[in-house]
Amino acid sequence: MNLMDVRSGHPYWLLKNGLLADYPCLSRNETCDVAILGGGITGALTAYHLVREGVRSVLLDKRDVASGSTAASTALLQYAADTELVELASRVGEAGAVRSYQIGLEAVAKFETLTKILGDNCGFERKESLYLASVKADVAKLRKEYDLRRRHGFEVEFLEGSALAERYPFPAATGILAHGDGQIDAYRLTHRLLQHAVKHGLRAFDRTEVTDIAVGRDRLTLSTDRGCTVTARRLVFATGYESQRYLKQKIGTLSSTFALITEPVDPFPDWPGRCLIWETARPYCYLRATDDGRILIGGKDVPFATAHQQESLLKSKSKQLLRRLEQVFPGRALEIAYSWAGTFGSTDDGLPYVGVSPEWPLAYFALGYGGNGITFGLIAAELIADLYLGRKNPDARLFAFDR
Repeated sequence: MNLMDVRSGHPYWLLKNGLLADYPCLSRNETCDVAILGGGITGALTAYHLVREGVRSVLLDKRDVASGSTAASTALLQYAADTELVELASRVGEAGAVRSYQIGLEAVAKFETLTKILGDNCGFERKESLYLASVKADVAKLRKEYDLRRRHGFEVEFLEGSALAERYPFPAATGILAHGDGQIDAYRLTHRLLQHAVKHGLRAFDRTEVTDIAVGRDRLTLSTDRGCTVTARRLVFATGYESQRYLKQKIGTLSSTFALITEPVDPFPDWPGRCLIWETARPYCYLRATDDGRILIGGKDVPFATAHQQESLLKSKSKQLLRRLEQVFPGRALEIAYSWAGTFGSTDDGLPYVGVSPEWPLAYFALGYGGNGITFGLIAAELIADLYLGRKNPDARLFAFDR
């Protein structure tokens, strides 16, 4: 099963961190309770949660661990889905929409706890998020969004006109300032999670491609290009944007997204709290800062899953992103250090698909499509552990395949 290229260019996190750990290739047949296909952030979170419950687990990845979409992530941790709360409420009901946002908020706090357990903060920082109106016509929409979030207890502020201009230098008519978000280094976190899980019994193998999956009455057998097999009671698909190949049901729309990071900026621009910034335009651009004084911007999506593989397009989109950055910070000398691109997926309602598909009764899917796929990955990991252990999870219905 050949996998598509999910990124191109030079992702910053790979260059910053280098090779953090080695994992062997599969060299003998293995048996386990749960096999996890995919060694990115979602697979690592799933492995961590299963192993701590005593579940015998094997993880496989065709690539080097964390070198696919995880390496290309800009690693914002936000509780808000790409679908605004007002719109999501119209699609899934107000109670479900609010609960999905609450789970996301809880997930950000859990990342903070998790990094303390791992003994490495993995670049985790608490951040406010500033959601800006891209055009004046979006102001009324933002007001409704603010009112609904506020009514349900989310800590938000509505900043308009002079109130926004006095606090932030960014050109916009209105914004919602949300508290409770964060940022992290997802590549580093993935390795730390897997190292911890391996110490507690996980068997992790990379550069090992699964070429066939045979489904029996109560077991699955994964054949690999190494000539070895893994037999498991259950399988977790944590294969991100490549997962559609395993499903007939269309679960999302794939596109290409782009990102760049600047050389360190000195002096750093006036940017209170170095909050996360994103906007109402669709597709949107978003900004964050790094701990070494760089600015990271992403966005400018195009509706083709493999368009990012075109070098000329990456160069063009990088120039567009730099121009957008110069609009946010006028008068600054900003220089591109690295740029990259990758596949990006979104679902119709902006929520992930997690759980059992009717097409695969012995498997679980952890498909955290969307701009906050890392928080969705943690939610999926907890839910899958509950499903495997037979524990009732009241939130499972929100992310089910037949929702």
